[in-house]
Amino acid sequence: MTILPQRFKRLVTAFLLGVLAALAAVAQEQDLDDLFSALSRAEEPAASAIEEKIWQEWSQSGSPSMDLLLQRGREALEAGDPQLAIEHFTALIDHAPEFAEGYNARATAYFQAGLFGPSLGDIRQVLARNPRHFGALAGLALILEDLGDKQGALAAYREVQRIYPAREGLEENIDRLERQVEGQDI
Repeated sequence: MTILPQRFKRLVTAFLLGVLAALAAVAQEQDLDDLFSALSRAEEPAASAIEEKIWQEWSQSGSPSMDLLLQRGREALEAGDPQLAIEHFTALIDHAPEFAEGYNARATAYFQAGLFGPSLGDIRQVLARNPRHFGALAGLALILEDLGDKQGALAAYREVQRIYPAREGLEENIDRLERQVEGQDI
């Protein structure tokens, strides 16, 4: 009986863990595809339940430590401390730069702190990693409207509508901006 060298066992273990992680990522992406497909057709209250599942998926970094930073940053936002939230989210992004939700959370904190430029920069990062992020798109629309870019805000809201047509308040925002941008029929 041959005993495998310890180094070979470690390599095999690392390989298998990598394969399992890749399979989990593929399964998560398929789950998200199914959720987005359902979201595009759902009406309330089912749409809100699907939205919650999507947010749960987006909030899983794959690392308990990173998930804790996300949670602490969100708690700071809820407590009305966007500066502390920015610090938590920045640490999260430093350690997990491909985790889109870290950028989205920090974009929200920057927005609450009145820092539109950094918020827009983080929204750009979110959408580069997750183009279906309806939360980031809605945030983009809010900022663009505040900056006076009603056409850009309308385009962002229309993209949200393509992804999540039942989103609360969406139709009202689109109707209001259409009247302002495109005029009103007589």
